[in-house]
Amino acid sequence: MIRKLLKGAKGYEVPSVFTVLLVLCETALEVVLPIFVANIMNTMQLYSLGDVLQQDLIYFDFYNAHAIVTLPKGTFIDGTVLLNTVYTYGLLMIVCAILSLTFGALAGRLCAVAGAGFSKNMRAKLFAKIQGFSFANVDKFSTASLVTRSTTDVNYAQQSFMMIIRTVIRAPAMLVFSTVMAFVNHPDMAWVFFVAIPALGIIMFVISTRVHPLFKSMFKKYDKMNADVQEDLAAIRVVKAFVREDYEEAKYRNSTEAVRQANLKAEKLMILMNPLTSCVMYGTIITLLVIGGIDIANGEIQSGTLTAMMSYCTQILSSVMMICFIAVQLVMSRASIDRIYEVLETESDINDGACPDKTVDSGSIDFVNVDFSYSGNKDNLTLENINLSIKSGETVGIIGGTGDGKSSLVQLIPRFYDVYDGELLVDGVNVKDYSLYNLREGVSMVLQKNVLFSGTIRENLLWGNKNATQEQIEAACKAACAHDFIMSFPNGYDTDLGQGGVNVSGGQKQRLCIARALLKNPKIMILDDSTSAVDTATDAQIRQGLKQLSADMTTIIIAQRISSVENCDKIVILNDGKINAVGTHEQLLASNSIYQEVYRSQQKGTVEQGGDN
Repeated sequence: MIRKLLKGAKGYEVPSVFTVLLVLCETALEVVLPIFVANIMNTMQLYSLGDVLQQDLIYFDFYNAHAIVTLPKGTFIDGTVLLNTVYTYGLLMIVCAILSLTFGALAGRLCAVAGAGFSKNMRAKLFAKIQGFSFANVDKFSTASLVTRSTTDVNYAQQSFMMIIRTVIRAPAMLVFSTVMAFVNHPDMAWVFFVAIPALGIIMFVISTRVHPLFKSMFKKYDKMNADVQEDLAAIRVVKAFVREDYEEAKYRNSTEAVRQANLKAEKLMILMNPLTSCVMYGTIITLLVIGGIDIANGEIQSGTLTAMMSYCTQILSSVMMICFIAVQLVMSRASIDRIYEVLETESDINDGACPDKTVDSGSIDFVNVDFSYSGNKDNLTLENINLSIKSGETVGIIGGTGDGKSSLVQLIPRFYDVYDGELLVDGVNVKDYSLYNLREGVSMVLQKNVLFSGTIRENLLWGNKNATQEQIEAACKAACAHDFIMSFPNGYDTDLGQGGVNVSGGQKQRLCIARALLKNPKIMILDDSTSAVDTATDAQIRQGLKQLSADMTTIIIAQRISSVENCDKIVILNDGKINAVGTHEQLLASNSIYQEVYRSQQKGTVEQGGDN
């Protein structure tokens, strides 16, 4: 897991490494401080005015030479000597404390820089990976889950990374340094730590291994909660139209309650960490006090030595408790890291082919014995045995009932999905041999769900061709019957659409999407029921405009209205994922029962509407 985290620090190695070095320096200085306190206390306890030094004494002379002085064994002690000793160790403590504070502040600053860089890298990697996913990959994870992984999960991973380069280094370093100093200070008392440290380690291991699956379950609940929010916001108009606010609120409360329950279940186990570790810590302190008190009473050690041991005890056990806390946090983050790398390590099932330089030149399309399944299961085919040839420049209509596979068929052409079996050829070349960029650059597709982005009308249209001139933009909009309503706005092409194009109607949105697709100047144009929100007359004008703007463009029109496809060069009837018939309007009207039934029902509806008027 740590190796995965460190991969995200690319470009921020310098602040990461310096954070580690500064933390080590800060920790070493903190460990030295108890020794100075012990020396002050021991000196004051061992010697009184008029005593004779039992060993050499080194101190800084603040009163006279202002230099380091060494008093040899046997020297008589006066008040100046004792005060200079206290001042010397006090000054050293101040210097160490200031240096430790400085190193700690610098480490915190560099850690923040490295952590921010880490999160930026991880989000950029995730976003780039998602951009390369096929529709099948996105369907596998779900949109809400991908959003959660790119936000909440990255935040958890960032916290873990910052702990690794700072706290995870500091806690073990403090543990090692303090243990060494404890043995140097008083080996006979330091054995207590060999009991306390393993006990804390066992507690940490048992709890962390039990908590991890609970947090994995909690994040799945998070995905469900985010999916509910996303769905509600996307369909807020429908919710209000059907007065279903109460239902949506109840559904969201259920989702948040599920998250709360999952979180509570994990936290119930985590809270055991504090009382258990506190018992071990206080037990160790009591043991040291008992042993140290006996040794002081017997004259074996001085009070300063016991004070230093108590300081090291606090440092050691605090370090172990910090390691326990880090372990729990890493367990929490491990679920997030696994979820992030599940996305990063997922290979897109659609990749560039063997002919990366090949481009779409004419726009001919051939389906050869094509089968397709969303689940990848031959027993659950959405399309079966599709054989269809479309010549360059032809206009082909596709009709069929809901769920018959019309959209699935055309989404195979730009390789939003790949065929399960058979071949799909564009310009006589298997679509799998094209680079995705060149294939999709030659195909424009207006999807069933029309999507516009925040920004102006012009900015949205330039998605089709970022270098398009005003003349080209207007020509495409006139062909799509969009120019007139655009010019009716006060700001014309610079009108702000709002998020998702909320400032235009459904029919206007469809026409803008068609104009955007036309600006791409594709060899193949696919209109997936993209004129359903416009009236019949406007629909006819759009089809006429398409022909005039690009006569050699291969056009595929999926429609529910016979009037939208009756003038096509040929019409394909899909029924239950299979091609039922192919022919012109006249041929199908004369021979195909499905086409006849649809035509009669629509003609009847037209007559009835005319009568009502």
